[in-house]
Amino acid sequence: MLHFPLWKQTLIWMVCLAGLAFAMPNAFYTKVEQHNDAVMALEAGEAETPELLAAQAAWPDYLPSALVNLGLDLRGGAHVLVEVNVADVYQDRLDGMWPAVRDVLREQKELFGSVRRQDGDNELRVRIGNAEAIAAAVVQVNTLTSPVVSLTGAGARDYEVVAEGDEIVLTMSEAEQIATDDRTMLQSLEIIRRRVDEAGTREPTIQRQGADRILIQVPGIGSAEELIDLIGRTAKLSFNAVVRQVASPDEAPGLGNEIVPSVDEGEGYYVISKSAVVTGDMLTDASTQFDANGGPAVGFTFNPTGARLFGAHTAANVGKLFAIVLDDEVISAPQIRQAILGGSGIITGRFTVQESAQLSILLRAGALPASIKVLERRTIGPELGQDSIDAGKVAAIVAMVAVLVFMVLSYGLFGVLANVALGLNIVLLFALLSTIGATLTLPGIAGIVLTLGMAVDANVLVFERIKEELRRGKGPARAIEIGYEKATSAIIDANVTTLIAAIILFMMGSGPVKGFAVTLGLGIVTSVFTAIWVTRLLIVIYLKIRKPKTIEV
Repeated sequence: MLHFPLWKQTLIWMVCLAGLAFAMPNAFYTKVEQHNDAVMALEAGEAETPELLAAQAAWPDYLPSALVNLGLDLRGGAHVLVEVNVADVYQDRLDGMWPAVRDVLREQKELFGSVRRQDGDNELRVRIGNAEAIAAAVVQVNTLTSPVVSLTGAGARDYEVVAEGDEIVLTMSEAEQIATDDRTMLQSLEIIRRRVDEAGTREPTIQRQGADRILIQVPGIGSAEELIDLIGRTAKLSFNAVVRQVASPDEAPGLGNEIVPSVDEGEGYYVISKSAVVTGDMLTDASTQFDANGGPAVGFTFNPTGARLFGAHTAANVGKLFAIVLDDEVISAPQIRQAILGGSGIITGRFTVQESAQLSILLRAGALPASIKVLERRTIGPELGQDSIDAGKVAAIVAMVAVLVFMVLSYGLFGVLANVALGLNIVLLFALLSTIGATLTLPGIAGIVLTLGMAVDANVLVFERIKEELRRGKGPARAIEIGYEKATSAIIDANVTTLIAAIILFMMGSGPVKGFAVTLGLGIVTSVFTAIWVTRLLIVIYLKIRKPKTIEV
């Protein structure tokens, strides 16, 4: 068992050298991070400024450049807890039912008479001309409802239809509200994640909390306000026909119209058609551009359906104004000078470069399905993160020194060899964390410290077994061989049980708990490797070189 073939020795040293190479960038963290940012910026098409080129050249391209990402508690950043107003979606869903209800009733106009929509909150009210046919009208509208697609809504339908006098009242069923709430939360999570990722932030934590809340933690971002500006806007975009401009929001807009304020015109207002010509969900791309005067603008591209609708409207309305509405505000109302048939264009307005870049991010990511309310905001400064790093370093150094001293005092030269393997264990752990792009938090540092204890525990088991065999009169080589044979199963059993616990923590936990589980799980793998293979190889090399008659363990 002490015989190591050349291929096995080569493999072990290659793993150790690879670990050193992939862990090395973390020793030059700032320089490598700036290099990585510069490479990403240049690949994204940014101009080759002297600063970017200098940052790129600060680290050789042929060396590994993956880093362990620092979590919010180490790096600083923004922490925001928001509440999604899931009820916002209900009325939109009911508004979407109106055209179908109107059309199905007008198919039998001779029976139902006139069909007119009435005002109502979180309900769709429709009045028919022939009150005596109200029961038949309810049956007809019921054909538009569908079964709820959810585990909790089995047997229920998405809308409830009842009659009140000469009016049909359509409301969303309780089962459909629950299913809609869940879809709204999942959609909100995905869109917030897209917006944060588009901004180029590292390793954000975005997770659902409870029924209608979302926690967002983004390391490295300047402030909570910056994060809220990025995720807080609904970014609901539409292109609407302009009826006229008005000076006051109190004027009557007329049937089928609404009055919205103008951001572009300062104090002005526009009367626009409620029915959008094209909506933001028909966009396929948005990017920062510049208009003919060199001002910041946002370029956009529609999908085929949007391009067709946009082209048809602009062709039929040359010379008229066309409102671009974002979150119920007209951000631009250009005059249609000619038909726009290519499915693309630009949005101009009173933008700064930063505002146009942010708007393009919002449009690419898509609109939030509902508005959000900020419940909690915290900006964690880098000085607090540095304090955490310093505290973690002190804890890790104290633990490391204590373990090293204990091993040397307890096992002499074998303790020194175990300490060498222990150092390689930490190197291999950081190499793995860097390779998978893991995020290191304070609980993660705790996992690393615990890994030191697990690695030492494995060596202690081996060395104590070797002591027992020496006391029984075995020679050095035979005692070491038997010690490893008898201790290996115990080492594997102990580490496998801990690994199972780490896997369960990763699967069931969230946030920092997952960070602890990742470092602990990877640390177990590296500990077993260094304890069983690296330490043993070092001992074998010592025996071959010195050939001692006796050994002190």
